[in-house]
Amino acid sequence: MDVPEDPNPPTYYAPGWQEAAQARTRARRRVRVAAAALAAVAVVAVGSVLGTRAVTSARSAPLPADVTEPTDAYAAQLVTGSCLAELPADGDVDRVRVVPCAQAHAAQVVGEYAFDAAAVWPGQDGAHTRVARSCVLSDAEVEAGVRVVTWAPTEAGWSRGDRTGLCLAVPPAPVTGSFVDGTAVDAG
Repeated sequence: MDVPEDPNPPTYYAPGWQEAAQARTRARRRVRVAAAALAAVAVVAVGSVLGTRAVTSARSAPLPADVTEPTDAYAAQLVTGSCLAELPADGDVDRVRVVPCAQAHAAQVVGEYAFDAAAVWPGQDGAHTRVARSCVLSDAEVEAGVRVVTWAPTEAGWSRGDRTGLCLAVPPAPVTGSFVDGTAVDAG
C-alpha cells in the first residue's frame, strides 16, 4: 500500500539560511498584536485607578461649614456646622441635601468624633457608642427638645478609611441659624 506523498513537506533550513519570509512576518505581527493588547490593558488599568481616586477624592472633600447655596453632598463631606434640609431615615447614609444655615433646616452637624487611624473596626454598635459618648448638647438645647443623632462609619466605610463619626442636633421642628454658635431659632 502506497502512502500518498505529503503535498506540503516540512521545509529544512540549513544552518546559516534565513527563515522563510512569511514566518517572520507572522511572528512580527503576533508581537505587535501582543504589545498593543498589553498597552491597552495598561491604559485601562491606569485610567481605572485614576478615575477611582478622583471619585473617592470628590466624595470625601469636606464642604465649608456653612454652604452658600443648597447642595447635595456625601455624608463623608459633612463637617461641624453643616445644616441638613432633611434628616434621612435610619440606616446607611450616602447623600444628603446641605443648605445654608440661614435657611430652615431639620438637623445640623454639631460635633465630630475622630477614630484613631490604626484602630480596629469596633463593630457597628461599638462605633455608634463611641461617637455618641462625644456628643453633648447644652442644657437649653435639651430643654427645648433637641435630640442627638449619631452617624458612625459603616464597616464598608471603615475598610475604605472612613474614621469620622458625626453628632447631629435634631430639633423638634425646623430651625434657622446655628446650634454651633447659639443662633438657632424656630423657623416657624
